[in-house]
Amino acid sequence: MARPDLNLLVTLDVLLAEGNVARAAQRLRLSPSAMSRALARLRDVTGDPLLVRAGRGLVPTPRALELRGLVGQVVEDAEALLRPARSLDLKTLERTFTLRNREGFVETFGPALVARIASEASRVVLRFVAKPDKESTPLRDGTVDLETGVIGDTTGPEVRAQALFRDRFIGIVRAGHPLLDGPLDAVRYAGGDHILVSRGRRERGPVDEALERMGLKRRIAVTVASFSEAVALARSSDLIAQVSDRATAAFRDGVASFALPVDLPDFTISMLWHPRMDADPAHRWLRACFREVCTGKTGDFPPEQC
Repeated sequence: MARPDLNLLVTLDVLLAEGNVARAAQRLRLSPSAMSRALARLRDVTGDPLLVRAGRGLVPTPRALELRGLVGQVVEDAEALLRPARSLDLKTLERTFTLRNREGFVETFGPALVARIASEASRVVLRFVAKPDKESTPLRDGTVDLETGVIGDTTGPEVRAQALFRDRFIGIVRAGHPLLDGPLDAVRYAGGDHILVSRGRRERGPVDEALERMGLKRRIAVTVASFSEAVALARSSDLIAQVSDRATAAFRDGVASFALPVDLPDFTISMLWHPRMDADPAHRWLRACFREVCTGKTGDFPPEQC
């Protein structure tokens, strides 16, 4: 069965509203003959004459009267679908955003972000979920609205990314740790017992590679899955941990931090989202909230394509 020409809905709406071919043609900026041909097509697809002669004018058939209210609503709804999105009303916005974040984000930035969201859109719900990997599948399938982290090899090529801030790795030990007595060099650092933070089966990290280039090797005494666990263990033992500076700033009480005596590059923390959310007003507002909370800057920044 051939698909009907949906453009005829607009023609039918105007014809039934005017009840006159010439006036309908004028409204649609068509010639009377073109409008007559359109009416003929409408009669053909509906199987009804729709408008019939009554003296010098036309009168609607029962089927036309039945359609008149329906077709007007259909055309109005279709036009609404094709208009630009309405301006965002944060006071009435009801939406749940799922946020997948690198470790430490909620502890460090969560309170300020929650307060900012609540002050502007009290009906919005934030759902924070863990980020066990850098796969972009959750962004692609829509189970995650926005995430933060370091762009990696597994980040999808279509994913949008915008830099938030630079971060670095630092060392931490308990207050009063012997490592802090005297100058800290790579040899003294490597001589201690260490905590490795690894979310997978990795048995070494960037620090081990840097030490290896210097002909040194450290002993990994404990492996944990998170920075928070590493901080907790370092706080109550003689173990040495390497953690992200910004990501652990909110929960490093009771430990002493120091610059690592090895050469490790800084890294960029970005927010990432799928391009289908680019123009969504609520999502744009959410991204602006992230930017302000994480950078202290306001305004709309152009996204970077990673």
